[in-house]
Amino acid sequence: MNLSTYKSLVTSQFDAAFDMLEECIRVCPDAKWKGKVGKYAFWHVAYHALYCTDLYTARSAEKWKTHPKFHPGGREDVEGEFPTRMMTRAELLAYNAHCRKLVRASIRRETSASLRAPAGFPWLSFRRAELPVYSLRHLQHHTGQLGAFLRRAKVATKWKKDGY
Repeated sequence: MNLSTYKSLVTSQFDAAFDMLEECIRVCPDAKWKGKVGKYAFWHVAYHALYCTDLYTARSAEKWKTHPKFHPGGREDVEGEFPTRMMTRAELLAYNAHCRKLVRASIRRETSASLRAPAGFPWLSFRRAELPVYSLRHLQHHTGQLGAFLRRAKVATKWKKDGY
């Protein structure tokens, strides 16, 4: 597979994943915003999925920086078990859009050589080419949890086939 095809496939699947997460965030009833998805509130699971996606767009763990709009408590928002405050629907929708841009830029800047290099995160032992797939799997895992939570609450969500 050539580099252009790889980038196109990964970008398309991320776009679909972001669309699905966006829908979950949009359709979640206000009464369910703090509802438990496993151990954490709905909003917190969405925030965690986005934070991790954001993190893995960086070249390395050391190069990742918090964003004052999405991490108002700085590193404390992502290093502790819980963020310093609850995020609103509007904030998470904005963070979803922000992460979509970050992912697109991250994939665009990859080269054949960079994709052969280590992922850049000491807890990951694979090459950078696998990092977007790993990140996408994590994003979809939590989006699936949110979608299942909403379906149990009788709120319909749609499956997005592709990112186009």
